[in-house]
Amino acid sequence: MPTSLLHISVSPRGAQSQSRRVGQMLVDQLLVRNGDLRVVKRDLGVTPPPHPDTAFINASLKPAADRVAADHAALLYSEILLGELVAADLVIIDTPMHNFTVPSALKAWIDYIVRPGRSFALSPRGKLPLLQDRPVRIAVACGGRFSGNYAQQDFLTPYLHYVFATMGITDLDVLLLEQTGRREEGQALAAQRADDWIAAQLVQLGNRQPPH
Repeated sequence: MPTSLLHISVSPRGAQSQSRRVGQMLVDQLLVRNGDLRVVKRDLGVTPPPHPDTAFINASLKPAADRVAADHAALLYSEILLGELVAADLVIIDTPMHNFTVPSALKAWIDYIVRPGRSFALSPRGKLPLLQDRPVRIAVACGGRFSGNYAQQDFLTPYLHYVFATMGITDLDVLLLEQTGRREEGQALAAQRADDWIAAQLVQLGNRQPPH
């Protein structure tokens, strides 16, 4: 059973958000099973990250030994986000799908944590991961469909798998809830899929040994 949890919510729709509902349900069920679970909440829907600026980009690309005080200041927000990620032995992300992929707030969060020399290293063989693996569970809500007539493409799931693996995190499980903004039948099916997914996660995460 995990002992520390980073919970990231992305939707700006508040109580109307299907993804928030599922993510919070999983967090609540984990807390029922482990009242000592330490939870850090990062709500990107309420307080979205600023887009990375020139100062951050230049500082992140500069060798650590060459950084001055202004560079460290430009990297401070990124260091806070990375600290939250590194300290968590479980990450739960609930997010909508925007235009077939991640919302801009989640992309900005990713841009702050995927950094050369911190979460991956540059080498002649490409990017080498620097972070330890940990389970990342992602609940995604989408109003469209991914099968049958008028199916759309899902660029979010493969992107998240790839970008987290770049840092060394490969234990990802993504729940894709489709047609959440349409007919009651679609919403009922999504709710059942969410309940089944949460039940499976509780069993799987409950059987994990705490990190040493």
